[in-house]
Amino acid sequence: MGLFGLFTRRPHERAGFALYGAAVGAARQPVYFDRLGVPDTLDGRFDLVSFHVALLINRLRHDSDAEGPKLAQAVFDAMFADMDVNLREMGVGDLVVGKRVKKMWEAFHGRAAAYESAFESDDLPALAEALARNVWRGEAPAGAAVELAAQAGRIRAALAAQPLAALLKGEVRFPPAPPEAVAA
Repeated sequence: MGLFGLFTRRPHERAGFALYGAAVGAARQPVYFDRLGVPDTLDGRFDLVSFHVALLINRLRHDSDAEGPKLAQAVFDAMFADMDVNLREMGVGDLVVGKRVKKMWEAFHGRAAAYESAFESDDLPALAEALARNVWRGEAPAGAAVELAAQAGRIRAALAAQPLAALLKGEVRFPPAPPEAVAA
């Protein structure tokens, strides 16, 4: 690799960061914290970001175009580059950052696998159970996990309707979380 190779961007890097940023924005909707009772903590925010990114990656990984999985990897890379930067900004020492990012990667992978399994089997109760276990550590407010699982369905449908060409440009729309309870 020549010197100029050090300064080139990886394929889809810019779009991956844009899509990841949109997922973070969607995860920050106040309704998740105010009405669904997601803890407004580092863990709670990480879980909501992981939820949105997992849905986005799931959409991209299953695209029939070979660029979809490549873009999914770029979104994943953007997420963990951001986690690294955030830990450093919070004052976590250089020697510990790698270990913390690895733990976050493992946590994300476990959550994404549980959510994907429920998506693929179209099992809303299993998804709600996985969300309760991860987002609320097993203590979800009444109906909140079922409602977040229903939101996953709305997000999946919205993402599926968006063309890969737009996603490759870093353009994505996440539906807003409904302000009123959907599940009783």
